[in-house]
Amino acid sequence: MVFALIVSVIISFIVTLAVFPNLMRFLYAAGVVGLDLNKPRKPVLPSSGGIGIAIGVLAGLLSYIGIQTFVYHQGSLNLVAVTATVLIAMFVGFFDDLNVKSRKVKTNEGYDIRVGFSRWMKPLLTLPAAIPLMVISVGETTLSLPFVGDVNFGILYPLLLVPIGIVGASNMVNMLGGYNGIEGGMGLIYMASMGFYALVVLGVNSSVIFFIAAAALLAFLRYNWYPAKILPGDSLTYLLGSLVAAGVIIGNMEKIGLIVMIPFLIQGILKFYSKCKSGNYASDLGIVGKDGIIKSKYGKNIFSLTHIVTSYGRFTEKEIAIIFMLLQGVFGLLPFLGIL
Repeated sequence: MVFALIVSVIISFIVTLAVFPNLMRFLYAAGVVGLDLNKPRKPVLPSSGGIGIAIGVLAGLLSYIGIQTFVYHQGSLNLVAVTATVLIAMFVGFFDDLNVKSRKVKTNEGYDIRVGFSRWMKPLLTLPAAIPLMVISVGETTLSLPFVGDVNFGILYPLLLVPIGIVGASNMVNMLGGYNGIEGGMGLIYMASMGFYALVVLGVNSSVIFFIAAAALLAFLRYNWYPAKILPGDSLTYLLGSLVAAGVIIGNMEKIGLIVMIPFLIQGILKFYSKCKSGNYASDLGIVGKDGIIKSKYGKNIFSLTHIVTSYGRFTEKEIAIIFMLLQGVFGLLPFLGIL
């Protein structure tokens, strides 16, 4: 099984790396583009990079399923369901990315050329991604809750908790981004962290999803690291959220998933606070100076984790991405402290 894992991870990386040059040209020609808003000149770049990552992830998953079926003669129903979840989440994000305008439109950050779905629609649109996992009743129905102990949710687990997990994770990951390499870099860290935890504690099968996703993200950073050649788009954030949720549900590691994803939980609280205080969801982006230093447009107000860095420091876009990767690395290490 380790052989199948290694082969599928390599395939995911190679396919993702190979598909992006042609994909970027196609997306740009098709007008699926966005402005790189943290650059002084705000260049127009192809968007919806999640499509390329989804192709790599699917190639890896199908390779693993094939090896399991024809070499080890073992079924992989859970992973077949995950492939369907990946496709649905990616397409929902892609449709959001396709919601483009033929002219520039006003946004909180200035002018952009894309307007996605409204915020209230996004949770509803990501709900179908949970259906494949619901219909096979994946995961253990008993959860260990703080201050309560073990609770068996029975039929409510696949019918209620699984869709809540998929929708919540997909939209949670979508709340933090906007800097070259930050979505892919943080995703690489938390996917690798949960993959290693699953491999050490739970075995190979539960780590496959995380490692395949991490390999695809590593290849994606070749094109999305500063200065980016392609933007991730909602097709990536929805995809990553659905993969996180699917991985923790299949591996019965919900508590580990919550610990590793704490930065995104904090980000969600801050975004909700900004909505309550100002009536609008604050932007993660800042004001770019001629020296490349990005400063917050909200003064000393903290409405996003990025505002802590841009309000109290002097960092470039690349440095901000590195800071958040290190932050994610800290939370990615926390689960291992409990098993050492």
